[in-house]
Amino acid sequence: MERFICIHGHFYQPPRENPWLEAVEIQDSAHPYHDWNERITAECYAPNGASRLFDDEGRIRDIVSNYARISFNFGPTLLAWMEEYSPQAYRAILEADRLSIGWRSGHGNAVAQVYNHIIMPLANRRDKETQVRWGIADFERRFGRFPEGMWLAETAVDVETLDVLAAEGIRFTILAPHQAARMRARGGRKWHSVEGGHIDPTRPYLCRLPSGRSIVIFFYDGPISRAVAFEKLLDHGERFARRLLSGFDDGRHHAQILSIATDGETYGHHHMHGDMALAYALSYLEDNGLARLTNYGEFLELHPPGHEVEIVENSSWSCIHGIERWRGDCGCNSGGYPHWNQQWRGPLRHAFDWLRDELAGPYEMAAGALLRDPWQARDQYFQVIADRSPDRLESFVNRHALRPLNDDERIRVLMLLEMQRHLLLMYTSCGWFFDELSGIETVQVIQYAGRAVQLAQELFGNGSETSFLQRLAAVRGNNPDYRGGAGIYEAFVRPAMIDLVKVGAHFAVSSLFQEYGEETRIFSYRVKSEDVRLIPAGQTRLAIGRVWVGSTTTGEEARITYCVLYFGNHALNGGVRIFRGNEAYEAMVIEIARAFESSDFAEIIRLMDAHFGMHNYSLRDLFRDEQRRILGMVIGGVLTEFEDRYTALYDNYRLLMGFVRQTGMPVPYRFMTTAQLALNLKLDRAFTKPGIAEAEVGEILREIADWEVEIERIDLEFQIRRRLEKAMTCLRDNPLDSTILTEAAGLLELAGHVPIDLNLWLAQNIYLEIARPLWRELTERSRGGDTHNDWWFGQFRTLGERLNFNANAVLPPVPEA
Repeated sequence: MERFICIHGHFYQPPRENPWLEAVEIQDSAHPYHDWNERITAECYAPNGASRLFDDEGRIRDIVSNYARISFNFGPTLLAWMEEYSPQAYRAILEADRLSIGWRSGHGNAVAQVYNHIIMPLANRRDKETQVRWGIADFERRFGRFPEGMWLAETAVDVETLDVLAAEGIRFTILAPHQAARMRARGGRKWHSVEGGHIDPTRPYLCRLPSGRSIVIFFYDGPISRAVAFEKLLDHGERFARRLLSGFDDGRHHAQILSIATDGETYGHHHMHGDMALAYALSYLEDNGLARLTNYGEFLELHPPGHEVEIVENSSWSCIHGIERWRGDCGCNSGGYPHWNQQWRGPLRHAFDWLRDELAGPYEMAAGALLRDPWQARDQYFQVIADRSPDRLESFVNRHALRPLNDDERIRVLMLLEMQRHLLLMYTSCGWFFDELSGIETVQVIQYAGRAVQLAQELFGNGSETSFLQRLAAVRGNNPDYRGGAGIYEAFVRPAMIDLVKVGAHFAVSSLFQEYGEETRIFSYRVKSEDVRLIPAGQTRLAIGRVWVGSTTTGEEARITYCVLYFGNHALNGGVRIFRGNEAYEAMVIEIARAFESSDFAEIIRLMDAHFGMHNYSLRDLFRDEQRRILGMVIGGVLTEFEDRYTALYDNYRLLMGFVRQTGMPVPYRFMTTAQLALNLKLDRAFTKPGIAEAEVGEILREIADWEVEIERIDLEFQIRRRLEKAMTCLRDNPLDSTILTEAAGLLELAGHVPIDLNLWLAQNIYLEIARPLWRELTERSRGGDTHNDWWFGQFRTLGERLNFNANAVLPPVPEA
């Protein structure tokens, strides 16, 4: 019988966007990257779009897309981030699905996902439907086709969820083997229990639903999937392939599909270079004719289900207690301490359920006064989330409004729908998965709830925040630093809340350090300068102005006036408030400017108090990324002074300390600390200088070895990699530029002397992108006697060898003379 293999990767990250800014702020734990999305993209998502296959000597013989050969789903919120911040990796994912359609009988590898990864059995019917409809709409927008299958968050399932999928046209989903309860042959009468994972996972099953609908279920192979995720099966590609083949049984007399499913991050993030093991295993299977690679849609067309199944209600793949991990203290946990408990999970969900239900009535009433069908409008609101352009918004409002709406009514509609969006986002499953209430994932979902509460207060003024906080107060975590959920709300949610005045304050403070144009974008807000006056006096500066601030999500807008006084370093005081008219504004400008010209700073502060009251702001109130950038500017000079002094101390005393060491006397640790800092600074600066300072780098490395100083590998690798990638990008734009080619080759040779593991992934991709279209043309010219091309040909081949390519394998053959 035929053997098919389908590897499914569930690629997903918890949403990390600040709910008010709609952007991921800097995360220091992801260093040297900006945030964890960026880091995991570099480690996993991008490499799987261009993974390496090696020859017997460990050189690259080909670069392939794993996505084009496996089944996969991506979380819609993750793809939204990738589309903006990692477009190359994003395009590789879409292209892989397009290729797979041609390879797999018209069936694409990509599978949809419920929108923001909620535990579907714990949602009400209305939320289930919106999650599925948004997931389908997101998929269609990106992949240009209707999804055949849909991945359920944590494979958490109940019959109602399956019915929602089937009602929306989804043909299949994927579950764990222990989620099957009983099965029978189609048309048969006798059911057979398969509880405990005893179902045959190599065939599809039809699940008939009480509504009369039905859906196909594929069950992945549990033991092999666990081995991939937790048993280091990805340490060796051929062993991985052999283990996959072990899932077939010659005693089965039907076409078999060996299917496994794991988190996609297994292939590169959880297991370094796991993408390469995957690429090798897939090629090994195909090249040796051991099995046919397929996806679920293709196999379903070729082999419709001959058996029926019933599921274990309220079950999932990552909780042996069903779905208790997301509502109870079941013992399933990740991280934390042995004495911790998760008794907070249930009360937190109860608080969220109360908030959702408490706001449903006011939403329905307020939206019903403006829209034909408030809940249908919510289901179709994804069209605006995906594209917030004025034209799309206009089309959406016109389609759903009961009558033509004025500007205030349009804003109210958007605020209502944004409130509903955040009520959905607050159920993202990651908020309950880990151990502690104060963990970043749980804080994130509480922030989503906080954004919904803020909008409800503005819309209805119904005191919902007070009642919500009372319920949060009953949510008790393990961290004694916080008074349960209410304490976390006060510590992490309220300070994060942003309104138009805070955006104006951010603009006002940052305007002292950078020049804005007439209009600028600050995350999810637009700011237009109407009057900006910057008055310098030595190190002291005064900024006074008026700006228009508007939200791109709700359409709210306001005019803001501000005054900020900067004394130097981090000393700054500012006042911001809603514009109160030209007369009050001009009076404020005249009075404060006059006091500044007189250097009467005490008077300025008094006037700011008089004009702005308690609306005071400082560098602390900047959004995190801009705060980090400006503080970097402020302390830049100080750091340079420190660095110069440490370097001078090392240079002045290294000979003396060398003599001390020769006598056998221990070198003082203070000097060794100075040496480590100074030598790493020198190495860092050597790689930032224009040109290749080969002799200088060589001398520094000799001193590092002599003093046995530890190199700061992470930062140095990141810097050298970025410089190499910049050189390769320039070479791609100007492939025949010998200067750029020499720089790239020289940088690679020099980096080879530094004891770091340089990540060459992007540089290798660019090399191949340059090589394949140019190679034949240049070798033809070389054969014709073009000596420059002879030189280029040789240098470029050398560059490829330094990038670890097997040039004979990855490049077209050189034409014979």
